[in-house]
Amino acid sequence: FRVKSENKKTIWNTEEVPEGSEFDDTWDPREKPEYEIFFKQHVGTEDVFFGMTGKDPSTACCEDIVIKIKLPETKYSDIMLDIQDKVLDLRTPKKKLLLHLPYPVNSKEGRARFLSDEETLEVTLRVSRKFDFIN
Repeated sequence: FRVKSENKKTIWNTEEVPEGSEFDDTWDPREKPEYEIFFKQHVGTEDVFFGMTGKDPSTACCEDIVIKIKLPETKYSDIMLDIQDKVLDLRTPKKKLLLHLPYPVNSKEGRARFLSDEETLEVTLRVSRKFDFIN
């Protein structure tokens, strides 16, 4: 068995390491915050009344992923958020969340807002998928 690589001393290729594994730290004592994942779909009257576009209520037809993360006793300035194509990495002084996303997202386009009265961070990410028979 031979591994094709430029450096003969490497034991694995970078393609074999899952994205986001560099953020995973099992020794970090910070607790994981509560979170919920929602899927958002843009529909019009042609979808609701006529079913013309072929969309269904499944996640395969959703355009956005919305993640709501509870962050009690946290200030907006303490939140560090990093979005990769398949990973969300959130860190605060008391909490840490490494979330592998269910679908690849466009990491350049997204929105995050902190709802201070609810102590919740709401992150909206656009799903990046290839066109298929549904989308």
